[in-house]
Amino acid sequence: MSSTRLVPETRCMADEELSADDAWHTLRRHGGWHLLRDAFIRFRYGDGFSHSRALALQLCLAVVPFLIALAGLITDLGVESGGQVVADTVTALTPGASVEMVRELLTDDDRTEDVGEVALTLGMFTGLFALTTAMAQIERGANRIYGVERDRPALRKYVRAATLAVGAELPALAGFLVLVAGRAFGDSVQRHYAWGELANTVWNVVRWPLSLVLIVVAVAALFRYAPRRRQPGLSWLFFGAGLATALWWLASALLGVYVRVSDAFGQTYGALTGMMALLLWANLTGIALFLGLSFAAQLEALRVGSPDPAHPDRWEPDRDQPDRDRPDRDRPDGQRPVETTTP
Repeated sequence: MSSTRLVPETRCMADEELSADDAWHTLRRHGGWHLLRDAFIRFRYGDGFSHSRALALQLCLAVVPFLIALAGLITDLGVESGGQVVADTVTALTPGASVEMVRELLTDDDRTEDVGEVALTLGMFTGLFALTTAMAQIERGANRIYGVERDRPALRKYVRAATLAVGAELPALAGFLVLVAGRAFGDSVQRHYAWGELANTVWNVVRWPLSLVLIVVAVAALFRYAPRRRQPGLSWLFFGAGLATALWWLASALLGVYVRVSDAFGQTYGALTGMMALLLWANLTGIALFLGLSFAAQLEALRVGSPDPAHPDRWEPDRDQPDRDRPDRDRPDGQRPVETTTP
């Protein structure tokens, strides 16, 4: 249950949308640390951790079919038509046991080709379905963080979720692939298509800002169109999207270093190491996303003069002490208990 305060819609207050300048002035006036603290309170009382775990499950259900679809794409392309480049990218994403599987997919026999087409088709459809449910989960979490109690009607909700899955989440996944497997992609193109050393160096530099732009724009679009309310302009939401992206980058980098350096992680989970790393990464991704959304919501709440992120705790009398025996000062609202008489 969410107990966050409803954020008033700023687009109902004036004809012009809020701009990045308004967000910057609001941020400077109220202070970054104060805003971060209240954003975390809004995240916590909006049940952000639970929504992050639910989103993590949906992301895992989407990532695995897309990897299967990439494996099917390897077979359809073949070695001569770019399949080796895709194969090297898949190997970078799923190292270890995937190397032998990728080699088998590059064989040019009829059975492998048929299996690859089935994997590509089913992987894409299954991944898009799981991604649509993930977008619906983002709407639910966003609504609770903004204090909106009900989601859109089912048909409108899932049509919008499918649109966001294609228009926002796929670019975000592309940014993730560029960030994580961009170096392997560039090295493979250089190795198989005589991509020069200069071009490879330029690609390794450009892929970082390219990934940043893709992810920030996609996250800002999610912030704009996922909640069931009239949101401010994208320029206003870029502050929350930037925070979510920065947190996601930091969490992903720290997790990657921990998985590579720590021997205990691999020894503990054995063959499930890759899956456990994926689960942890997806959970951290959800937390970063909803924390950035909470920051954007609290920034807008401060702009309209509603600084409290959550409702105060309700007063509950002790079971062993009746209301008439408790002093009035214990009541947070300052009201006196109602006196009742027995006729």
